[in-house]
Amino acid sequence: MFKLTQELIGILGIDQRRLRLEWVSSAEGGRFAEVATEFTEQIKALGPSTLKQAA
Repeated sequence: MFKLTQELIGILGIDQRRLRLEWVSSAEGGRFAEVATEFTEQIKALGPSTLKQAA
């Protein structure tokens, strides 16, 4: 599914850096928070998406 999603966002012209796959156990709450915070910062640094919203 991840590979398919990568292909789809490529077709849509979305920057590949806006997609990330991480394996985090349900027992790793702290790790999940770290990953989510780090990825959020990376996405914000990329700026707005070039994908247009439907009207």
